[in-house]
Amino acid sequence: MLKLNRKIGLLAFAAGALLAITPAKAEDASATAAYKDIQATLGSVPDMFKTLPDVAVAGAWAEIKGVQLNPKTALDGKTKELMGLAVASQIPCQYCIYFHTEAAKLNGASDEEIKETIAMAAIVRHWSTMLNGSQVDLATFKKQTDDVFAAVKAKSQ
Repeated sequence: MLKLNRKIGLLAFAAGALLAITPAKAEDASATAAYKDIQATLGSVPDMFKTLPDVAVAGAWAEIKGVQLNPKTALDGKTKELMGLAVASQIPCQYCIYFHTEAAKLNGASDEEIKETIAMAAIVRHWSTMLNGSQVDLATFKKQTDDVFAAVKAKSQ
C-alpha cells in the first residue's frame, strides 16, 4: 500500500510540474478568438473585457453573448436590460447603471419604464430589509403569500 501511495504521489507531483512549465496556449488562442468576435459584434473591444485574465475572456463573452445579447431567449432585450438596471441600482454599480440604462433605451425602454424599474428595485430592497431585519418567519410568509394570491385569483375569475 505504501508503494502505491508513493507512485500516486510521484504521478501527482509530475503532473503538477508539467502543468507549471507548460504555457497556457489554448486559453490565449480562445481569448484571441473571443476578442475578434467581440470586435465583430460590438465594433470595438471595451476595456472591461481587457480587465479579465486571458483564460476568462472566452467564457465571459460566451455568457454575455449567450444570454444578454441573444434575441432568442425567453426574455426580450428591453426586459433583460431593465432587470440589469434594477440589480445595478441595488449593488450599486455606477458603471452598470450607466450601461444598463443606455442599453434599455437602445432596446426601446421609455424614461417612465426606467424610472419604474428603479422604483420597483427600491420597493423590493425596502421590504427585503424590513422582512429580514424583523426576522419574519419564512414559512409563515410563504403561507400568507399563497393565501393572498389564491384570494386574488379567485376574485379575478
